[in-house]
Amino acid sequence: MELREFETLKNEFKKADTDRKIRIYVDSEELSQFQYKELLQMFPLGDLDRLEAALA
Repeated sequence: MELREFETLKNEFKKADTDRKIRIYVDSEELSQFQYKELLQMFPLGDLDRLEAALA
């Protein structure tokens, strides 16, 4: 994903509630490994199990 597009997605991710963060993370396509990692760093640690379940 291009930088400008990713910055927009990242800002949306920051403002989103946990359920929306999960949808963004799971549904986003064409993200680089670095971009996924950057989003993951902003994800609430207490809800990582929910994200893991959504990815399974």
